[in-house]
Amino acid sequence: MASSDLRAELDCSICLNIYTDPVMLKCGHNFCQVCIDRVFDTQEGSGDYSCPQCREEFQERPSMQRNITLRNITQRFLSAPQDSEKSGIFCTYCIHSSVPAVKSCLLCEASLCDDHLRVHSKSPEHVICVPTSTPENRKCPVHKKILEYYCTEDSTCICVSCSLTGEHRGHQVETLQEASIKKKKKLINNLQKIITKREKTEERVRSLQEHRGKVQGKADGETERFTVQFRDLRRRLEDLEEKVLGEISRQAEQILSPVNDLIQQLELKMEDLSRKIDHLEELCAMTDPLTVLQEPDSGDLDDTEDENLWIFMSHYILISGLDVTKATDMFRTGLSDIIPAIIGVTEGIYIQKAVDILLDEDTANNDVFISYDKKTASRSGGLQNRPHSWKRFRDYNQVLGSQSFSSGRHYWEVDVQRSNNWIIGMCYANIHRYGKNSYIGDNNKSWGLDRKGKKYRAAHDEEVTELPYNIPTNRIRVYLDYEAGQLSFYVCDPLCHLHTFTATFTKPLYAVLGVWHSDISLS
Repeated sequence: MASSDLRAELDCSICLNIYTDPVMLKCGHNFCQVCIDRVFDTQEGSGDYSCPQCREEFQERPSMQRNITLRNITQRFLSAPQDSEKSGIFCTYCIHSSVPAVKSCLLCEASLCDDHLRVHSKSPEHVICVPTSTPENRKCPVHKKILEYYCTEDSTCICVSCSLTGEHRGHQVETLQEASIKKKKKLINNLQKIITKREKTEERVRSLQEHRGKVQGKADGETERFTVQFRDLRRRLEDLEEKVLGEISRQAEQILSPVNDLIQQLELKMEDLSRKIDHLEELCAMTDPLTVLQEPDSGDLDDTEDENLWIFMSHYILISGLDVTKATDMFRTGLSDIIPAIIGVTEGIYIQKAVDILLDEDTANNDVFISYDKKTASRSGGLQNRPHSWKRFRDYNQVLGSQSFSSGRHYWEVDVQRSNNWIIGMCYANIHRYGKNSYIGDNNKSWGLDRKGKKYRAAHDEEVTELPYNIPTNRIRVYLDYEAGQLSFYVCDPLCHLHTFTATFTKPLYAVLGVWHSDISLS
């Protein structure tokens, strides 16, 4: 008797039915001859052939060898009686006992055991099939005849009467076997597409898993690295704290020791004076003159000693006090030792510092006045009498900074409180100095933020972005991260982001200002 495990081993992995004329590939996997031919037909266009089961690739369309042993096994399995007891299908005619059926007759709509099958009619209209509990499902519900054909127009199984005289008369019909083969071909194509899609999905999952592993690994490494740095930083700060507080405590002890001695002397003096006061008050309260006169005089008080003590105490108060400068210097020196030490061993830590930028008067338009300290650019009432230079902006009131930036991260601020018509940005040195292309943001060599009245705009290579901000401000901060390719603008006090340009910088960058009203200043 065939088992369910054996039944599963006899299924083709493509059509999922029992092998029909099985063939074997070089990799050892078996398929129906028709199924594998169709798979290879779909792969023929790409020129790459692979086993649908193990995905082993072949340079040429592989030759296939009939698996005679497997074919014999499948034939024996199909001819062997099924385990009808498990399926619950029993012989219709064995009314006195439950005998498992080995076949069913669709015409009779009855199931037969071996004994009744031998005596059953062998005429063609009696169609014998594997045991089934629903033989009526294989018959036409109208004509009660066996379903033998498939109507392609209505996509339904029909009997011979349906095709000849029924509602499907004149329709294109096929035998069930032909229709089944065509449908399996479509299913195989869909199966191949789904298999390919699953492979792509698996590849994407693997790629994401690899990326996740790399990110997590790097995160773990960075966490450990910074944990060590913070632990070292805390230790250094604790040492510095102990040192600075120890210095303050030492100074306080040194200063307060004489003060404590003075306080002790004064307290003893106060006790002596209190005793004298009590004695004199007693004498003053006596009514007997003789007793008062016989009491020896206490003498006049000597104020010289008290005055000298008070002078010393006042002078000491004036000259003694904590040396705050020493503790502060110790703190600052300690920090200056700690921060470079941490930065020196920690790649990627950045302490942001503002840069000092001066304006290059040789590039200034003749209608722009540059202050003596090279920090302020203002709209002048008349043309400046400057010599002609190819560096100078001719058509717009603009001026470059004198410093260039080709690496690192930097920021500077511009005081714009006296002007509401200006432009701030950065550019390459080879920006045009005359014509429309010389205006900041109207070319691919400059990036700028301008304000006209209450409106802000960001521009690069004639692409203008209107910013939805109407923020009154006195200062604009410009932040450059050269390696990251970012140029950002912020409103200061409080800090508020306006716009960020992203680019791949290829040349040194220069700060640039343009002013059309009053003046703006670098800081």
